[in-house]
Amino acid sequence: MKRTIPEIKAWLQAVDTLSPEELQELLTDDRVGVRKLAESYQREQARKQKERERVAKMWQYERECWSNGLTLVAGVDEAGRGPLAGPVVAAAVILPPTFDATGLNDSKQLSEEMRTVLKQRIEQEALAVGVGIVDAAHIDKHNILQATYHAMRIALSQLTPSPQAILADAVKIPGVDIPQQGIVKGDSLSHSIAAASIIAKTTRDEWMKRAAQMYPAYGFEQHMGYGTPEHLEALRRFGPTPLHRRSFAPVREVIENSGVQGTLFAEGSIR
Repeated sequence: MKRTIPEIKAWLQAVDTLSPEELQELLTDDRVGVRKLAESYQREQARKQKERERVAKMWQYERECWSNGLTLVAGVDEAGRGPLAGPVVAAAVILPPTFDATGLNDSKQLSEEMRTVLKQRIEQEALAVGVGIVDAAHIDKHNILQATYHAMRIALSQLTPSPQAILADAVKIPGVDIPQQGIVKGDSLSHSIAAASIIAKTTRDEWMKRAAQMYPAYGFEQHMGYGTPEHLEALRRFGPTPLHRRSFAPVREVIENSGVQGTLFAEGSIR
């Protein structure tokens, strides 16, 4: 007796792989519903294979280091170079070769829920994780690029054990003696950089959500300090907070147009 369509659906959900003969039998079944289930199974298998290939490819830079005896490879990335408010945050992560990189990708390509899941996995299984947070005052004094480098050096200084090689997203970090390689779009080409991207992004988002409790009028928990229309409107209405980057044009223009030289708010501490 033929299996029913619900029985076949349950079977396909439970089985890891079908033999070519089993798949062909489903694809040639006289029932349209069965053929559609088989085609859906084929698409899902193709998606999984593509993901396995992507995950494997993203170890290529680490494998090159490992093959040269550099077993402790740190990925470095930042979050928050573009916002008008809040710190720039950098992270450095050393992953073991056995790390399960399923789903690991550039943090911007992931949902908030997925970033949180991966953050927990990284923190639990990484050989070392370091974070550097550099505030708006430092950004205004030294410029955003130099502040980013400073955050990266802080993150690297927190790694124990120390890395033997560094893979960084698009930059080479000055003032660091460890051999390093800057990789354009590295957060989508290297698992170590992708892991650092996730740690930096989630750390900064958590920081901005705490900032939103101190300055609720600005909606920091929604835009994370980026120059959205809502943020710009709040900036024009209420002026800058101590978290705003006065060297950034939209903030500077508000100050110049309003005649406000200092801040309308008392300094606060966010941890």
